[in-house]
Amino acid sequence: MGTLLIRPPGHRRDVALRPAATAMVWVGEGHPHETIAVPGVALADGDVLVAVEMSTICGSDVHTVQGRRSAPTPLVLGHESVGRVIATGDAGAETVDGTPLRIGDRVVWSVTVACADCDRCRQGIPQKCRTLGKYGHDRVGAHGDLTGAFASHVQLREGTAIVRVPEALPASVLAPSSCATATAWAAVARAAKDRDLDGATVRIHGAGLVGLSAAAIAVEHGAIVEVLDPHTGRRAMAARFGATSLDREPDVVIEASGHAVAEALAGVAVGGTVVLVGSVFPADPVPFDAESIVRRLVTVAGIHNYTGAELAEAVAFLAGRGRAYPFADAVGAVRGLFEIDAALEEASSSAAPLRIGLVPGH
Repeated sequence: MGTLLIRPPGHRRDVALRPAATAMVWVGEGHPHETIAVPGVALADGDVLVAVEMSTICGSDVHTVQGRRSAPTPLVLGHESVGRVIATGDAGAETVDGTPLRIGDRVVWSVTVACADCDRCRQGIPQKCRTLGKYGHDRVGAHGDLTGAFASHVQLREGTAIVRVPEALPASVLAPSSCATATAWAAVARAAKDRDLDGATVRIHGAGLVGLSAAAIAVEHGAIVEVLDPHTGRRAMAARFGATSLDREPDVVIEASGHAVAEALAGVAVGGTVVLVGSVFPADPVPFDAESIVRRLVTVAGIHNYTGAELAEAVAFLAGRGRAYPFADAVGAVRGLFEIDAALEEASSSAAPLRIGLVPGH
């Protein structure tokens, strides 16, 4: 008679890392990052360990270190990244499309970790899961030390949406996809629920990477797109992403800056849709003219993060029609991981590129 081997509940697979992984830990406003070495990790059944190829600095990372967003400490920041699978838990893991992950796969992953079982997950909004986790937002320790992208490795937990990505696409295109591009895709998709975008007029407030990505995506849906931004260089960049000028009121307004909500609500055409996506930091309350919204039959929707399917669709766009646009130029500088403090200071400048890349070992 054979022997039945039963693993104890909570079994984890120990993975030693030689050399040790490196994580840059933020300990609070006004303090430099601290470097920690992580000689190994314990992977739960559905976990995945990824070696980071490149991470990029998002505006929310800058806001956090400046004290404009609350965050627990100590913390490994960063949630925009591309890397390669180097280990999985005993049960293995799958990509969003259901195919098994393999060692060596090049991947991007969602900023969020969802349970798949709660009412919100079943409703199709896993980014608002009742037990939500977020890379680059959760305190070090609760789920290990490799919990953010500003590190040489990231430990992906079960419930993360993982997308296999093409070898031919540059890391500078792929790293921001798990925040800016996927969020932009979700915003345009929300607008498309209300009307066919082919021939529609779309105004986008904000020529950051979310706004520029939304412009290119909307143009490829057949829309005529205008991008408004006070920064002359950003407006010039918008033209390279397909933006032009409108000769009539916009059918759709996507507010991607967080600074033009009132203008977005006032400027949309009768029967139009306003998608708010940029208001992800504390700001003064915005006056709301409910009568105007009602009488003009305006739809107002909020978008925050995205689903796994939307991340996959954003990557497919970048690998397909998105190749016609200069997404690679968004990363205007690349620094080594240990240069993180200088890179964050550079990213906070008004003259900063859309993204600064961080590369382990650079």
